[in-house]
Amino acid sequence: MKILIVEDEELAVKKLQKTLAGVDAQAEVVGVTDSIKSTVDWLEDNPSPDLILMDIELSDGQSFEIFSRTAVKSAVVFTTSYDEYALKAFKVNSIDYLLKPIQKEDLETALNKYRQMKDLYAAGSTHTDLNVESLVKELRQKLQPKEFRKRFLVKHAQKLVSIEVEEIAYFFSDGRLNFFKTYDNRKFVVDYTMDELEDMLDPDRYFRISRAFYIAVDSVDQIHDYFGNRLLLHLKPAVDKEAIVSREKVSDFKKWMGK
Repeated sequence: MKILIVEDEELAVKKLQKTLAGVDAQAEVVGVTDSIKSTVDWLEDNPSPDLILMDIELSDGQSFEIFSRTAVKSAVVFTTSYDEYALKAFKVNSIDYLLKPIQKEDLETALNKYRQMKDLYAAGSTHTDLNVESLVKELRQKLQPKEFRKRFLVKHAQKLVSIEVEEIAYFFSDGRLNFFKTYDNRKFVVDYTMDELEDMLDPDRYFRISRAFYIAVDSVDQIHDYFGNRLLLHLKPAVDKEAIVSREKVSDFKKWMGK
């Protein structure tokens, strides 16, 4: 098995080579590259290896850019320090990933998976896909920081005014309309549903406590136990509706408040 290592940390390269030798004595490292550019050059100047062990974060950017610059015909196993929650795409694309620091048994599992995939291809199976294009597209989207809403344009006294999100204490529903209140107690109608707002707002700053309320952490003045295993919040500025944390959200709310 011929392997290309794409990694910009020298110590990580040495450790990976040592781990490979302990897992598969027949594995041959045919090249080591440390950047997007050097990897593209290597792939265009050399026969495709059987497998590429590729770090996501390189000195000149994310390795996904490699796939935009040249055709990658090899199977790919990404190595990364990202948390597993962001990497579920790998499992449904028949491509593996290794979380750093890379463990011997994890590398062995990845190599065995590659061999099984290769055998399926040799047998003419169409159920396994070594093409990483769809994976790269999906994962690039997952790993890019999400852009949250920064301001809202709302009507006020026959005019349109722009309100920064940092000024908003909470959003709430009242009848068929949705509103928000600023910390200085101004009230505005907002032309979005609560579900739409939930996708626009930074979850570190805002939390949806119920169908009717979406609150900022700084708006919470007091927290009281409430019947039905719920919580009653006193918000600032004051609101003439009960701000109640629904029972199914109490646990997540406590975690959010304790961050």
